[in-house]
Formats: sequence, C-alpha cells, structure tokens
Amino acid sequence: MNAPAPAQPAQPQADRSQPVIDVHGLTKRFGGRTVVDAVDLVVGRGRICGFLGPNGSGKTTTLRMICGLLIPDAGEGQVLGFDLRRQRGAIKRRVGYMTQKFGLFSDLTIAENLEFFARVHGLDRRKERVAQALEQLGLASRADQLAGKLSGGWKQRLALAACVLHDPEILLLDEPTAGVDPQARREFWDQIHTLSANGMTVLVSTHYMDEAERCHEIAYIAYGRMLARGSIADVVDGSGLVALVGEGPGADRLASAIEQRPGVAMAAPFGTALHVCGPDLAALQAAVAPWADQIAFRVGRPSLEDVFIHLMRGAEDASVVVRA
Repeated sequence: MNAPAPAQPAQPQADRSQPVIDVHGLTKRFGGRTVVDAVDLVVGRGRICGFLGPNGSGKTTTLRMICGLLIPDAGEGQVLGFDLRRQRGAIKRRVGYMTQKFGLFSDLTIAENLEFFARVHGLDRRKERVAQALEQLGLASRADQLAGKLSGGWKQRLALAACVLHDPEILLLDEPTAGVDPQARREFWDQIHTLSANGMTVLVSTHYMDEAERCHEIAYIAYGRMLARGSIADVVDGSGLVALVGEGPGADRLASAIEQRPGVAMAAPFGTALHVCGPDLAALQAAVAPWADQIAFRVGRPSLEDVFIHLMRGAEDASVVVRA
C-alpha cells in the first residue's frame, strides 16, 4: 500500500482582481556581489510579462526566487497568495519552470518523457494527462519519436508540455526559444497565448524584441535593477526619446557620422533607412540638418530596441562587493 501523501497547505481562493505575483525589494547576493538589487514585480492573473535585460542582468536569479528555488537575502512578497519565504514548497507545486536547457531524456520517446514527469509530480490519471498534453501541444503524431531525434523547435514544445503537465497556475520561461527558428518560435508563442487565455500567468525572459512585443507587459532589468516596467507603449513613452527616420540615397551609411552630433543618443541603419534618436526633437533636427538636402527626415517613433539600448547605456553597475 502506498503511503498517504503529506498534507499540503490550502490554496488561497483565486481572485482575478488580485495579482498572482506580488514581490517587493527582492535582493540576492552571491560571493559578496549583489546580482538582484531591490526588484519589485507585480503580475496579474492570465497576463504575459516579458522579462528583458542583457546577459548577467539577474533575470534567471529573479525567476528562481519567484518560484521558490532560491531564498532572497532581502525582500518579501507573495506568489499565488503564498508567502515567498515561508511557503516555498506550496509555490513550487503550482509553478511550471522551463529552464534554458530543460532536462529531457534523449533515449526516451516524447510520450515516455511526459510519463516520467507525470510520475515525478505524483500525478493521478497519468495516461489521461499525458494524452491531453500530447494533443494540446501538437505532439500526438510524434508521441513515439525519440526526444534525442527532435529538432530544436520540437524539443522546446516537448519541454513546454512537461512544464504544464501538472496544470500550474504560473509558468516561468527562461529564454525558451533561444536558437529556435522563426516559425517554431511563432508556434511556441501561439501556445503561450493559448495558455494565457485559459488563465495561466506567464513570466518569460527573452532577448528577442519581436517576442517582447507579443507580451501584455514588459519589465527591463540591468545590473540587477529594474529600469522600466509597464506596457510597450508605457515604456516607450516613458523613455523620453524622440526619433527621426531618414530616407534617401545612402541614408543607411550616415549612422556613424550622425551619432557623433550633439543631441543624438543613437543612430542606426534599418535596411536602407536611418533611425536617429535623442531626448530633444529640435536638437535632432539640427543634428541632421547638414544632410537635409539629400536625405528626407520625418518624425518617427522610437522602437523598443532604441529604448533598451538607451536604458542600458545609462545604467550603472549595481552589483556591489560586500566586504566584511
């Protein structure tokens, strides 16, 4: 006879008016260096929040604190109504976490991998759950294929199926589409939006600007500090940047010269056009005036990439060595 399962904390009543992730002042240090510095993050039920930032910015560490794998050195909050520090076990059981290199077994089939993860989670109705996951993620026709023979896109789809097998309320994805082709990325994101529409909250880290624009909201972190938070429009409007778009023969070749002009924060070619950004429109127009007879400049809108490069250039390294 199997031993009875240990009692689990009762889950707080779901309330769509309340955030499912509500953490404040999250701080984590490793070897005396502060890698996450007083991060606040609030995400509502069923929302997709893009978590962006350069490599080493603290994204993965923040995700691991939210899902209960790491204990913060400072900060507090709740995830799904559970205390981030005292009820980490309850949080872990209700969160799906897909790491950058998800641990699939190459010598097992797709179905066998899912059956294994169903056993790890101690799920009932395992065959039914596996069959449902295979169907929902479009894997049923490949159920008997070895995981080691799958392309990158299909491996990511299998990893996603394994992460949602236990019906988590929150899904944390750490750069899930790195190295995956564009079509596979789009199909993956279609699945994410389906899960979100069914009430699952998704926090996804990514370096792709097109993926960030598919999120309901974004959070940008650099050197462990939160630099921007909100919808795409909120973040772009809050950057203080304005833009000019230049078109004409050789416009794309003027980036390096124009970027050196006063008032220009950045200039970059986009195909045969030139994108120029800065904090003051009049200063930008004065900066490009020497080329106005050959290049037609019009007022444009800063891109998300413009904003992130601008934020990154203005950020200071917040990782501090703590000395005894």
